[in-house]
Amino acid sequence: MDNLLEVNASPHIFTKNNTSIIMQDVIIALLPALVAGVYYFGYRAALISIISIASAVAFEHLWNVAFKKPTTIYDFSAVVSGLLLALNLPPTVPTWIPVVGSFFMIIIVKMCFGGLGHNFLNPALGARGFLMASWPAIMTTFVNPGTKLLPILSPDAVSSATPLAAETTVSYIDLFLGNVAGCIGETSKIALLIGLVYLLIRKVITLRTPAAFIITVGLLSWIFGGDGYFNGDWLLHILSGGLFLGAFFMATDYSTTPVTKLGMIIFGVGCGIVTVIIRFAGGYPEGVSYSILLMNVASPLIEKATAPRRFGKAGLKNA
Repeated sequence: MDNLLEVNASPHIFTKNNTSIIMQDVIIALLPALVAGVYYFGYRAALISIISIASAVAFEHLWNVAFKKPTTIYDFSAVVSGLLLALNLPPTVPTWIPVVGSFFMIIIVKMCFGGLGHNFLNPALGARGFLMASWPAIMTTFVNPGTKLLPILSPDAVSSATPLAAETTVSYIDLFLGNVAGCIGETSKIALLIGLVYLLIRKVITLRTPAAFIITVGLLSWIFGGDGYFNGDWLLHILSGGLFLGAFFMATDYSTTPVTKLGMIIFGVGCGIVTVIIRFAGGYPEGVSYSILLMNVASPLIEKATAPRRFGKAGLKNA
């Protein structure tokens, strides 16, 4: 009688993974990009990251204390959000920017909608969009790697254009390694690929959304990115900007992206189309963040349209 099976409601699949373990895996996967950012932009990149993570954790804890709820900081989701926000910031931002961004990210985007799993936008990208709309000059001031930046005050540095906005040619090797101007965690593609491989090995994400996203950007950039058709520099557009960071770590967010297989592909293709439209037809050379945010809003519709048919649904309807 000890071996009797117990009948319970779904889900019936057991896994040893929980939110904390998954978030720790994401942190580990992001460490190569953080190390590359510190290597190219100096200790200020580390300082911005520390402030962003500490602020995110503090705001989430204060929210729980204020509303007398159990603390949720030990699931490490606030750490992941803080780190992602930092990696999406230029190393030139004043130290108050990650604090303001963390407040908007945790309090407005995440906790006001019910906390982890209930937010309809990616928290880090929601905060980045807010900061871009509020302080566009600060958020679009970049420097070349190796530029000396002040540790506490606003950096006294000469701004530099990112590869997508620059008129000069940048080598593919520099783009791949990260030796270009940009946000702290987006420049080194090899570091982001290392993180991707780790997430795939740990089965935290699949390649459906990232592959659909990147292939769409590359294909449309090749077709429409040149003087005529079918001669655009697709490799430049794949290796430039925050495409890898967004595709690997934010377009795969569990809460704000579809869970169905077909939905993941549609989501990635949609992100790629919107990214190319913004890059080629908009007034902003980058489009990854806004494309993911717009597709986050469409995610419930995509998921509903691609959901498998429930067994017995037709019979119940006709009954």
